[in-house]
Amino acid sequence: MVKIQKMDFLIAIYIFCIAVAELMGGKTFPITKIGDFQLNASVAIFVIPLLFSINDIVTEVHGKDRARSFIQAGFFVIFLILLFSLFFTNLPPSTRFLSSEAAYDTVFGTSARIAFASLTAFAIANMLDVMIFVKIRESLGKKALWLRNNVSNIVSQFFDTTIFIFLAFYATNRSFADNLPFLAGIILPYWLLKCFMSVIETPFVYLGVKWLKEKKT
Repeated sequence: MVKIQKMDFLIAIYIFCIAVAELMGGKTFPITKIGDFQLNASVAIFVIPLLFSINDIVTEVHGKDRARSFIQAGFFVIFLILLFSLFFTNLPPSTRFLSSEAAYDTVFGTSARIAFASLTAFAIANMLDVMIFVKIRESLGKKALWLRNNVSNIVSQFFDTTIFIFLAFYATNRSFADNLPFLAGIILPYWLLKCFMSVIETPFVYLGVKWLKEKKT
């Protein structure tokens, strides 16, 4: 029978979300169009809010130092993905894989840029998330978990989204004026979607806190 300790399970989900965001987050998909303004989002929208929810669950139960340990571990994972993406794409391919080398380098070369963008955004936003969460808890006590969960997530994810999108998708061969509408078309809906997902995940944060507080298995 498989038996995984609760914190190990949370760490596994945390690392899974990071890996998915780093390796697959380079793709954006259209959401809707308002006049000539196209709203897009990165596919990472499906996993990033979960990272912030786990931060809040761990902070609520085990405190800010344990949550920061999670964040630092995640930071290290992103750094390793960046390092090995750069290393592997610069290795010469064997003859058998010459035909697929360009596609491999495109995919994982993009992942290296995504990893660099995430490395910066992740460190700033996640530390900010924990700091805001703790500050609100110090002011209000243990009540209103929903408030500190959502306020910390909404503010920190705005910084996460803005920093990440600029670093990951800014086209250096285009002017700032040309980049701005595209980037804004990703940042705004991407952030709003994160806010929406933070709100709908609030009950799961309560359940996660209750689950983590229960007697360890």
